[in-house]
Amino acid sequence: MCGKCSPYLDFAAAYCAGRGLRLTAPRAQVLGIVVEAGKPITAYEALAVLGQQVKNPKPPTVYRALDFLQQAGLVHRIESLNAYVACHGGHDHHSSQFLICDDCGTVQEVESGPLDKAIGDTTEKMGFVSGHWSAEIHGSCKKCQG
Repeated sequence: MCGKCSPYLDFAAAYCAGRGLRLTAPRAQVLGIVVEAGKPITAYEALAVLGQQVKNPKPPTVYRALDFLQQAGLVHRIESLNAYVACHGGHDHHSSQFLICDDCGTVQEVESGPLDKAIGDTTEKMGFVSGHWSAEIHGSCKKCQG
């Protein structure tokens, strides 16, 4: 595992323990792969990397781990890319906003209080109770524009 993975995995272990969740070895390995990627990674890309760490991993192992990690709030699924990124937000939030650079592929998770409030007000007015939502905004990051 890389240097940036260890602190995140330590945090994830404590976070899960505090919520009565089990961060098993396969789940931790997949989380480390997502963190280490540093960019959106598909389940099959994660499976390929896992195959370098353990003998003959099966796709359900990765999918189950990603599902657990997503439910725990440790990773997010970027729907438009069919890929996963590590959560860098509050982990207990029910909404996510992402800025996705179509040039270099980076994804930035952003806090958006006003957007959360506007959507919350709208759904409440409509009598709808939202569970989880995300906004994906595609464009060009500052680095790629320069």
